[in-house]
Amino acid sequence: MDLPWALLLVLLCYHGQLLPWLRTVGEPSLDEFYSEAQAKMFLQFYEQTAQVVLNELMEATWNYVTNITRRNQENMMQKEAEWSQFMLYFGTRARMFRINHFLDPDVKRMLSKLRNIDKSALPTKDLLEYNKLLTYMEAAYNGAEVCLNEGPCLPLEPDLEEIMATSRDQKELLWAWQGWRDAVGRQLRPVFGDYVHLSNKVAQYNGYEDMGALWRSKYESDTLEDDLEQLYTELQPLYLNLHAYVRRSLYRFYGPELIDLRGPIPAHLLGNMWAQSWGNILDLVLPYPDKPPEDVTKIMKIQHWKPEKMFEEANLFFTSMGMLPAPPTFWIKSMMQKPVDGREVECHTSSWNFYKFNDFRVKKCTEVTVEDLLSVFHQMGHIQYFSQYQNLSVIYQEGASPAFEEAVGSIITLSASSHKHLLARGLLSQQHLDSEEEMNFLLGIALEKIAFIPFSYMVDLFRWKVFDGTIQKSVYNQEWWNLRDRVSLRSPGYPGTHSVDQADLELNSQVLGSKVLKYQGLCPPVPRSEDDFDPGAKFHIPASLPYVRYFLSLVLQFQLHEVLCRASGHVGPLHRCDIYNSKVAGRILEDLLKLGSSRPWQQVLKEMTGEPNISTKALLTYFKPLLNWLVTENVKQGDILGWPDFSCSFEEKVTSKVSFLGTEAEPDQAYLGQWVLLSMSFVMFFLILALVFRLHYLEKQSLKKDTVVVKTMPSTYFLGIAMEPHQAVRKQWLLLGLCFILMLCCIGLLIWILTQSTGKAPWTKDEWQS
Repeated sequence: MDLPWALLLVLLCYHGQLLPWLRTVGEPSLDEFYSEAQAKMFLQFYEQTAQVVLNELMEATWNYVTNITRRNQENMMQKEAEWSQFMLYFGTRARMFRINHFLDPDVKRMLSKLRNIDKSALPTKDLLEYNKLLTYMEAAYNGAEVCLNEGPCLPLEPDLEEIMATSRDQKELLWAWQGWRDAVGRQLRPVFGDYVHLSNKVAQYNGYEDMGALWRSKYESDTLEDDLEQLYTELQPLYLNLHAYVRRSLYRFYGPELIDLRGPIPAHLLGNMWAQSWGNILDLVLPYPDKPPEDVTKIMKIQHWKPEKMFEEANLFFTSMGMLPAPPTFWIKSMMQKPVDGREVECHTSSWNFYKFNDFRVKKCTEVTVEDLLSVFHQMGHIQYFSQYQNLSVIYQEGASPAFEEAVGSIITLSASSHKHLLARGLLSQQHLDSEEEMNFLLGIALEKIAFIPFSYMVDLFRWKVFDGTIQKSVYNQEWWNLRDRVSLRSPGYPGTHSVDQADLELNSQVLGSKVLKYQGLCPPVPRSEDDFDPGAKFHIPASLPYVRYFLSLVLQFQLHEVLCRASGHVGPLHRCDIYNSKVAGRILEDLLKLGSSRPWQQVLKEMTGEPNISTKALLTYFKPLLNWLVTENVKQGDILGWPDFSCSFEEKVTSKVSFLGTEAEPDQAYLGQWVLLSMSFVMFFLILALVFRLHYLEKQSLKKDTVVVKTMPSTYFLGIAMEPHQAVRKQWLLLGLCFILMLCCIGLLIWILTQSTGKAPWTKDEWQS
């Protein structure tokens, strides 16, 4: 595919600037041709052209996801191809500069970043196939629906998510949970292996062993995997105690039929389609149910909040800190709620930088709930980041690391969700919280933050193992669930000290035993098979978006929150801090955001916090009161941390199977099949009987004819062949005999199947029922 004329003109101009190199006397050396001065000129021309091409790509992609049509899809893929050719051109040339000899650190850093051209490195044929595959996977996710037996089909947002959040009927929850995975995962399963193969090709063309290694390179750390494991280990006791407490609470509500106090929790009972956050079941697990928190969602609806007001509220938070407001074009061009004009859109929430001055947008099918309000605050954090670094080179217009990009909005949500802030904004009426109400509040935050720890870690851990070949194609789904309830042989201990007696800690550790479960401690509510592909039920898998950024940002947000709270003059427990209106905190945050990715994130973090590494200290400080309470409660109840029984209770089908033609089927299916078979048998019987009478009649008539008449009869036909009548009659009797033999063979085969076969029909196997 040729480059567009505008881009070609720019490149010709660029080459025009290179002509002086070629006009030197004699042969120019490579060192002169790829000198540091020429590198600066090269980067300047990249900057001028990249903004144009990137903006066109972002506009085409936006048009597609906000109006999914074949025409918009083709236009998006066209722009993707143009961007890939553009990046292939500049990325290839960036690799020719010998940056080790350059003095300017900015030039070295920009060229180093420009060398990684991602999928643009693929040959044209592979790139076209890869883009089609990515588009198909994302479209399969966005278009998936779960249909009622008699009624409408429900999309993920808002219908299925609403069921998972609000229903307490485990059968309804199971229907939504299983239906979504059947609708999405089974479409993606056949093509995911091709995606893995092409993704690894992308990585190898960029100089990495596999796609996981390419993704990890974004963090500029040789010890990333070890650092992640260390962070997880430090947080594991907090998660395990929360898990044990929630399991006990669900046991009280659902009973032993569904919950095993020594086993993992069925994944459909936690208020979220992916069990990544458990805040929607707060009413089932409140430490002090007699003092429930006020319903902020209800208050918002009473006050007639609209999606636009939710975005205005988040924007106000940033401007109160002296930071930049969202530009006017943001309010005009963003998609803040699901369109009602019939357009098909992608509802997955995201923030967009269009690489054009002050053109930033959010795409969200907003509902008026407190959860969506906090999500809006998070998205406005991305918009603030875009605004702050937009004057940097295009190459630097991204977060200091992917984790920093996600952490900024989350920092604000920690303040926005505090009792102090909600009270000040008129979304709460109770002036003060006593110790029990405060514990209810902390548990609500933990159900969102702490419950997310293992999920945010394991999504990419799974994909890294797929990319490097540790997990083979034949066991994708099995290994996905193994990670979700895998056992670790380490005992994590308890970080820091707290008010629980040491004896209680020792007892709790003894109950835990030597095998501590490593990740989520969840199990599928129904049997799964390799026909399923449950990882694909999460958007980031078909969209090919790295996920470990959310794990790191979960820890980082508390680390940065502590620094900003200290700067704002906050005194007291960290969970009570609200940095609203703090200009000092705003200036510190602005200084971080303005850097974009122009410097390694370790340097940025050290300047802001005094330490170069992400630390769990602030997070553990925030939840210290809750951890004390959880440990005490779990010891009191005699609860085991982890799930040593490693089993789930699956609800058995109340309808018994019956045998039909050697298979097991539902009674109504077998009943219908028997009537169909009986009807076919009667039809065959009457056809054979009619043929018998017809032959008998013809033979009887022929005997009454005298010989002369018979000789003068014209020839008759049998199977299209002319012959004498008596010959035709003989062959018809032969055919009738063959029909009888065939019928006897069918009956014999049927009897053999009914007596010998023990198989099951594919559509009635347990795996299909899941």
